[in-house]
Amino acid sequence: MRFAKTSALLATLLLLPLAASAHTGVDGGVHHGFVTGFMHPLTGADHLAAMVAVGLWSALVARRAWPDLLWAPLAFAGMLLAGALAGLAGVQLPAVEPMIAASLLVLGLLVATRVHLPAGVAMAVVGLFAVFHGVAHGHELAGEHGAALTLAGMVSATLLLHAAGIALGWALRHANAWLPRVAGAAVVALGATLLAQAV
Repeated sequence: MRFAKTSALLATLLLLPLAASAHTGVDGGVHHGFVTGFMHPLTGADHLAAMVAVGLWSALVARRAWPDLLWAPLAFAGMLLAGALAGLAGVQLPAVEPMIAASLLVLGLLVATRVHLPAGVAMAVVGLFAVFHGVAHGHELAGEHGAALTLAGMVSATLLLHAAGIALGWALRHANAWLPRVAGAAVVALGATLLAQAV
């Protein structure tokens, strides 16, 4: 039963590239309120894959449950919020879309290879990419009423997706090595698809 559930989840991850769409405007530019903000990461393939991958990778490489599981997810959520606030303030970064796609390539490779990085390096890597995800959201939210509630929803969904990734990764830590590799490869494929669309 557990193997069937895991296989179904991995099959879903493999289908993510079919749902790939460019990041900006994936929801038609409609951003307002907590529920809309909460739903956006759950319905955008790039966000969903990135946030689950961060949690998955953290769990796969953690040497102990506390605090190793939390460094990268908290860094991602915090820098996502910082990037969104910067975007709201009008900060412009070059190559936002390619960097979002690159984040999936890197995160997918980290999951597939189970590379362990020191906590500070892991936080810096995911935090850098999270800034670009956040800036993209901030630009979409500029001028919208209720931006604070929308951001609160996005951060809440981000933490939930990180937790889902951690739970999946913890379950796969001692499973067959190919299961995390397949999941990582699916994220890489999505990143490659998005990068091809962005350039």
